[in-house]
Amino acid sequence: MKRYPGLERPSKPNWEGLVANILRRGTPDRAYHLELFQDAEIADAIAERYDLLEGLDPGYPYFAEKCEIAIQRFCGFDYVCSRLEGMRMPLFTQAVADTAGLARPGGRSFQDEHRGPIMSWEDFEAYPWPDPGAPGATRELEWYQENLPDDMCLVARGVGHFAEYACWLMGYETLCYSLYDARDLVEAVAGRLLEIDRIQLDRLLEFDRVKAVFASDDMGFKTGLLISPDDTRELMLSGHKVLAEMCHAAGRPYLFHSCGNLNDIYDDLVDDVKIDAKHSFEDTIEDVCELKHTLGERIALLGGIDVDFLCRADEAAIRARVRHTLDVCMPGGGYCLGTGNSVANYIPLDNYLAMLDEGWLYGN
Repeated sequence: MKRYPGLERPSKPNWEGLVANILRRGTPDRAYHLELFQDAEIADAIAERYDLLEGLDPGYPYFAEKCEIAIQRFCGFDYVCSRLEGMRMPLFTQAVADTAGLARPGGRSFQDEHRGPIMSWEDFEAYPWPDPGAPGATRELEWYQENLPDDMCLVARGVGHFAEYACWLMGYETLCYSLYDARDLVEAVAGRLLEIDRIQLDRLLEFDRVKAVFASDDMGFKTGLLISPDDTRELMLSGHKVLAEMCHAAGRPYLFHSCGNLNDIYDDLVDDVKIDAKHSFEDTIEDVCELKHTLGERIALLGGIDVDFLCRADEAAIRARVRHTLDVCMPGGGYCLGTGNSVANYIPLDNYLAMLDEGWLYGN
């Protein structure tokens, strides 16, 4: 089995250092890692290779949470992610066979871009909206609140999907037409999503182990936004501004993930919404190192080791890129090492581990 000396050292999480780094309070003492998520297939493969679940009881009611802690600590992370349970929304998707090396047994799902479950006012009224106030929604959070190791924190997820859910609930094609033909319906969908997220976030922020909130909302593609900048500001960024204000009032940073070219709204995100960090950087759009002395002077930058690069590069190239990225982005704080998007199951496992390992070896 291939050896990774950085990962094999005892993990010493430090959530205070992670948060201070995100808030750009000076050059950190080490590289900090942050990911939007790891695909379950990647996490399971790491756990199996390194026997991380040895001694854990599969029959324990919170076995999955104990597994998550073990895997996150091995990877050198200072946190685990959690969210309210029961918040999934029924959507129109189609699954196809997964051709990844660590293939997903149920296939890979794709969104129907032409139509969605809400294409009329009748659909809107009949839609089974989730209840963020449901009594059992905080089950996992309650367990982590009492059982998460003291040197780790919770990063809350599950809020801020305003652009994504507008596209998914209506279908992207229908959304675009409706902005002109049924704008009141689009506004109603946006309003309901914000109403749900206000309650969600209120409940998440009740847990003092939650030290940051990571909103996820893909708003663009390679060359621009999915809808116009003005519509994005009115219908999506207005919701993010409310959530960011709630986080800041509670003393937590608001981290923002979005794929796509956001050049038209970066000033809005920083100066109006007041995000504390931006995540998702793709080489074909922008290099995180080039942003360090522009956008990175205003907010933290998260990730940026391009996913396509991680899939195709050899170990030497991956390690060299990690070192270069940390050389450029770590000074002054405000950078966390990670993939450009997420740890997808088609990234070769050893390539991902090489990225993590080089981050742990950096400066040591």
